[in-house]
Amino acid sequence: MQLHLLDATYELFRSHFGRPPHADPAGQPVGATVGLIESTLSLFRQDGVTHIGCASDHVIRSWRNERYPGYKTDAGMPPELLAQFPLAEEALRAIGVVVWPMVEFEADDALGAAANRWADDPRVERVVVLSPDKDMTQLVRPDGRVVCYDRRKRLFLDAAAVEEKFGVTPESIPDYLALVGDSSDGYPGLPGWGARSAAAVLSRYPHLEEIPASIRGWDLSVRGGAALAQVLRERWDEALLYRELATLRMDAPIPQQQPDELEWGGVPREPFTTMVERLGADQLMDRVPRWAA
Repeated sequence: MQLHLLDATYELFRSHFGRPPHADPAGQPVGATVGLIESTLSLFRQDGVTHIGCASDHVIRSWRNERYPGYKTDAGMPPELLAQFPLAEEALRAIGVVVWPMVEFEADDALGAAANRWADDPRVERVVVLSPDKDMTQLVRPDGRVVCYDRRKRLFLDAAAVEEKFGVTPESIPDYLALVGDSSDGYPGLPGWGARSAAAVLSRYPHLEEIPASIRGWDLSVRGGAALAQVLRERWDEALLYRELATLRMDAPIPQQQPDELEWGGVPREPFTTMVERLGADQLMDRVPRWAA
């Protein structure tokens, strides 16, 4: 079997900003949830997905906010989108998929824990992480057992593609993000370090600890290398903190399930019909590829 892992939070955001607004019979915005259900059902109808687990951010704040106050929060998030988080989880369950809502951890951590758990399971041919986020590429395995898939671009990212895109191997992605930062998550990286310099240095020294403290120890030439080495030396604790933020937690609390428990058995008719009425989205009935037995 192939096991697909869906970043439901990302899909909810993508739906909110990428489709026309829609309100339920009470006038409340539910368009993001409707779009999420449509796109998830298309995985079964068009892409032939059979086994799937969905991770969601039940709340936005996580353990990372305790480690770094500047980490992303729900500040500035559209309230009509934030209000749909619990509804989206309920709607996903209504179409018969497994949902892992995260509170202390992030959805990304749950995806990482799931990929790590089942990557070596002999019953699983391949784990496909359905997310375009660059921090998810650290999960990609050189043996091809874990890959990422960008649904919008319809593009797979294996280890070779990750290295071509970022200039580093998947194992160095947290170190790369520690140096260059991640604006979407709210941490800045180190001054002077950009994508090119980070890729050049990490392609030779894959992890921060392996980078010589002094430029005299570097056996590669990088523009402004002396200044970069000095910044890394002076801001070493910051770099380690940013790498910690970028590193997915494999101990995220997901249930002790077997791969076959993630098999999609079709849409349960009664809870789905109730959800369709609640959303005021009758068109969803025509999107169902298969009803549950």
